[in-house]
Amino acid sequence: MALKGNLRDFSTTQLLNLINLARKTGTLAIQANGDSANLSFREGKLIYAHIGPDRTNHIAQILFNAGKLSEDQARIIETRVRGKNDKQLGHLLIQAGHVTQSDIIQSVRQNILNIVYKLFTWTEGLFRFDANQLPSTGFITIPIDLESVIMEGSRRLKEWEILQEELPELDISLRFTDRPDARLRNINLTVEEWRVVSFINPRNSMRQIAQANNLSDFEIRRIMYGLLQAGLVEIIDRPKPKKEITATRSRKQTVEHQSPAEKRSVVVRLIDRIRGL
Repeated sequence: MALKGNLRDFSTTQLLNLINLARKTGTLAIQANGDSANLSFREGKLIYAHIGPDRTNHIAQILFNAGKLSEDQARIIETRVRGKNDKQLGHLLIQAGHVTQSDIIQSVRQNILNIVYKLFTWTEGLFRFDANQLPSTGFITIPIDLESVIMEGSRRLKEWEILQEELPELDISLRFTDRPDARLRNINLTVEEWRVVSFINPRNSMRQIAQANNLSDFEIRRIMYGLLQAGLVEIIDRPKPKKEITATRSRKQTVEHQSPAEKRSVVVRLIDRIRGL
């Protein structure tokens, strides 16, 4: 029997903790805000993650997002090798000298982590855990310890809450402050941050910059917040926060007002259920 529930009652953090404690094998499916994601586990380790339409999880697209393939290479590969699964395509790319085995492992691992970290910010939606259900053998799986994932995801969740307070909307534009060149010379930026800097102008919203650079909402907020704090950019227009932001805070406050005993009781019941799957 599958385990079902709502993220309002059991967060992503709690679900991953339970799967880790019970060393479960299976797939966790989550649907929220019109989007869907699947996380697969083997004996408590995260091995695969999928989100959104199939093409965004294609190995060629993953390697392009990681900077291992050019846009033209990724497009040509996706067109010419249709019908090949990820393992077959990865083998062909290695043989052709386009990427190394290490490139593929690192890129797939980072893609899995990017997906699961995003799910930590999903506060509402339906979940379902199906025991012993795993992705097909054609997918590339990478075993990842859940302890480190949970620790980093929890840290990002706290940072996410701060970033949402400071930058509640992505449909805003920014511009450079006076003499940004002089300030940039004294600051060490990552390659990812330099890419974002190259897109900053009044015509581009944060959302557009994120889409152009394949960045998540969390990543674009974190980079822009850093640039704002460094005095390199300033906001041109800040729209009023949407009503659902207030609703999200209200839900969070409701959860926070549960007594410790109530929380422990809920967790214990869920542990018993997931161990019995």
